[in-house]
Amino acid sequence: LFRSYLLLTLLLLPLVGSGLLFFWKNASSKYIALAFALAQMFLAFYMLGSFDFNPTVDAPLQYEITYPWSSYIKSSLNFGIDGMSMLMVLLTNILVPLIVLSSYNEAKGYPNSFYALILLMQFGLLRVFTSLDGLLFYIFWEVTLIPIWLIAGIWGQEDKRIKFTTKFFVYTFVGSLFMLIGLIYVYNHAASFALTDLYNADLNINEQNVIFWFIFFAFAVKLPVFPFHTWQPDTYTYSPTQGSMLLSGIMLKMAVYGVLRYLLPITPLAIGGISGEIVIILSVIGIIYGALIAMISTDSKRLIAFSSLSHVGLIVAGIFASAVVTMRTGLTFEGGQGAIIQSFAHGINVVGLFYCADILYKRFKTRDIRKMGGLAKVAPKFAILFMIILLGATGVPLTNGFIGEFILLKSVYTYNHLMAVLAGLTIILCAAYMLRFYGKAMFGKGDDSVLATTKDVSNVEFTVLASLSVFVIVLGVYPQPVIEMVTSSISFIYSSMIN
Repeated sequence: LFRSYLLLTLLLLPLVGSGLLFFWKNASSKYIALAFALAQMFLAFYMLGSFDFNPTVDAPLQYEITYPWSSYIKSSLNFGIDGMSMLMVLLTNILVPLIVLSSYNEAKGYPNSFYALILLMQFGLLRVFTSLDGLLFYIFWEVTLIPIWLIAGIWGQEDKRIKFTTKFFVYTFVGSLFMLIGLIYVYNHAASFALTDLYNADLNINEQNVIFWFIFFAFAVKLPVFPFHTWQPDTYTYSPTQGSMLLSGIMLKMAVYGVLRYLLPITPLAIGGISGEIVIILSVIGIIYGALIAMISTDSKRLIAFSSLSHVGLIVAGIFASAVVTMRTGLTFEGGQGAIIQSFAHGINVVGLFYCADILYKRFKTRDIRKMGGLAKVAPKFAILFMIILLGATGVPLTNGFIGEFILLKSVYTYNHLMAVLAGLTIILCAAYMLRFYGKAMFGKGDDSVLATTKDVSNVEFTVLASLSVFVIVLGVYPQPVIEMVTSSISFIYSSMIN
């Protein structure tokens, strides 16, 4: 019972904080938001301390809450945590305090509402990552859309933000409606909206093929997967830095989680056929396309956005490569394992990169990397921290980005050697465009008049970047606990495909 109350507290605390900030106008709103975010982080680590890293494969759930709330539509308030959920809960509760803190040196209009929306976003994200009911998953999937749309639309940069945030809203909302239609169809062939009942829905291969594309469309837009990515670069570029962090660092992980938790076990026959192969091809195209566009990008935020598209392509390719092999030759879940590990690493790295881009913008008053240069000699602390995060994003051994990419590439190699070679280009191309970015900003020829008045990182900036750098190094040197955490839950998901 105590463990259930812990999860209930974790799920409700952000909503309490958000409501407090919305209705109690206070000059100390950023401190209140940080206090709630830190409380969430400490609670998540406390739950991790009593988390069973090696549960039985057929019963991986912990901290479960079940309360029937609608017998008419056969849905219940059912939440729980397994290894995959735990890692995503940790990612959310690690990043939100840092995202709040990253805004401390900025003057935000309507600060109460800004921080309230961040906590509301956190509330929705945690519910998505712990929902064990299809209807609840959809409801909170939509809940997360409202705060990020408002954050990007109200506090975004430049006049174009309204156009691009509206495009983002329309894309994701329409995609979500397709997912709802798919889930309702599955529900009509199952006993209830409960996750286990959806897994056991009586669907033939033709029905699964249709349902697959209905549900996958929502996930493909949110990730995004090529060619459903057109909203992403502009939205990431013109959102406020904190909005870009939330979108890339946490929100797109909902789709990775959704593919693993819902799509694979519900439509295994479709994935084992042509549908799975099409997704792998689209993902590999996205890997190369995103990396090539990043190679020629001169806008720092746009470069990071296309880099994210490339890295997400590898995550999706790894998931489906293992799924296709599982359906055709037998159980192999390393692609899902690598995907969730890399999702955690990508969240840490991309938030760090967007914050570095924000720091560069504040120093040089431009996002054009061609107009930057020479910052290393006047900001050595920033140069070191930026390099650590960049190495993690590039997947250098002994950084957090290496182990996930290695497992994903191995998964794709098991499926098809040529696809693995093409997917592996992301490592080479990422090193090229990231080092170009770093070299231009840190060692290029800068404006001496600008550099003369430029300072190294502030205490707030140092705290955020140093915290992220610790995770880059620690998870790179010692990834075993994370691997053990997700093994049983990922194994259960892939086993569900063939049982």
